[in-house]
Amino acid sequence: MIELKDISIEFPGVAALKKVNVRIENGKAHALIGANGAGKSTLMKVLSGAYDHYRGEILIDGRLVKIRSPKEAKQLGIQMVYQEVDTALVSNLTVAENIMQGQIEQKLFINWKVIHKQAADLLASLHVHIPTDKRIDQLTLAEKQMVLITKAISDDCRCLILDEPTAPLSHAETEELFQLIRLLKRQGVAIIFISHRLPELFDICEEITVMRNGEWVMTKKVEDTSTNEVIEQMLGRKLTEQYPKTRTEMGEPILQVSGLSDGRVVKNLSMHVNKGEIVGIAGLVGAGKTEICQALFGASSQTNGDIKVHGKTMKFASPADAVRHGLVLVPEERRKEGIVTDESVATNLSVANINRFSRFFSLIDRKAEKRAAEQMIQQLNIVTPSTETKVENLSGGNQQKVVIGKWLMGEAEIYMFDEPTKGVDVGAKKEIFDLIARLAGQGKGIIYASSELDDILGMTDRVYVVYDGEVVKELNTAATDEAEILFYSTGGK
Repeated sequence: MIELKDISIEFPGVAALKKVNVRIENGKAHALIGANGAGKSTLMKVLSGAYDHYRGEILIDGRLVKIRSPKEAKQLGIQMVYQEVDTALVSNLTVAENIMQGQIEQKLFINWKVIHKQAADLLASLHVHIPTDKRIDQLTLAEKQMVLITKAISDDCRCLILDEPTAPLSHAETEELFQLIRLLKRQGVAIIFISHRLPELFDICEEITVMRNGEWVMTKKVEDTSTNEVIEQMLGRKLTEQYPKTRTEMGEPILQVSGLSDGRVVKNLSMHVNKGEIVGIAGLVGAGKTEICQALFGASSQTNGDIKVHGKTMKFASPADAVRHGLVLVPEERRKEGIVTDESVATNLSVANINRFSRFFSLIDRKAEKRAAEQMIQQLNIVTPSTETKVENLSGGNQQKVVIGKWLMGEAEIYMFDEPTKGVDVGAKKEIFDLIARLAGQGKGIIYASSELDDILGMTDRVYVVYDGEVVKELNTAATDEAEILFYSTGGK
């Protein structure tokens, strides 16, 4: 039994937690849910030792404990798997070296054969088939996630905290993770599960705690509540229609792609986007959606094919070329590729259009930069204490708005969104959906890449279904359904 009593914590300008009380039982999965900025990840960072300046008490099996560092948390059997996997793994080391890092650090002489055997056995227990001698930077996002979970359970784990663990996983990989969670529960391990995917929580968890604005709101057994009640408690209001309904007429083609390949994943891509149109790229995790966006953005090599913007052939040697011609990308891995986490909100919003704020001798007009940032913060409803707050201190949903906002300051004509609602709560999701619909209403061309088929059906006009790096089917969204998209996504002919 883990008990968190009256946990409070402040950061400059923000009271992140206010006397939160939660009980976690051994052998059960406890869902912790709330809108972005509700405080759930902060509470778990307190429990895992990442923050040491909290107030309140932590009890384990009725005994008062002090957790002021990750080392102290691990000694008590508390392990946390963070949402951003790249920040928690050493990219230039092998799978085995990452999984067995704790044991390696304690040894004077290392038997590498034994280390790789132990890592392979742990992976096999999860039904994960990744070579232990493969480097982390050679893995897919889903594979990195599984390595991180394997690493967490390699020590004597009594409480496993999972922060959005299924966000990068396919349906099959998610089910494998759930099989592991069920096994750990039978062994008496406490599981704390943070996710915005409510159906998963009702499937795998026994209890749900809802937080809002840094405070505890509700704890109930899953059989005593419902999805609608949980959402309304998260938001503090009734849930409205998620997807925008008002759409405008589409214009002429703004982007035309034919026979595009990147020499690795993307194969013979042909597609087009009209003015005012939202075009979906649908597929399972690992199908090649991200690689398609990167190829169009000039972030990967273009070996064959043509890209035309307004009928003019373009050659994007770099993302800078794409941006100059009005094509921008909101990437899936926002913390790694979309923002500079240790810089301010104002700096992140202005960085893509820095020339707009440059004066003589390349000096930055900070007053103009601040005014523009304040306007964008208001326009996108970014929740931040000030323009000078570091982006790393914002919630995931507000970080995503900053990534979008930096491109809105420019004059882009084609917006690519790669999994734009990953790790984002239902309230922030609706705001992002409304923003995308407004951009389409202004005549912008939109590419919306996602493995969330509900969002594809709710947001797009047409959809290209991707399988193994290739477009296998083009569908009119109004004339299709989830079953048909899933059929082609899994290689159906």
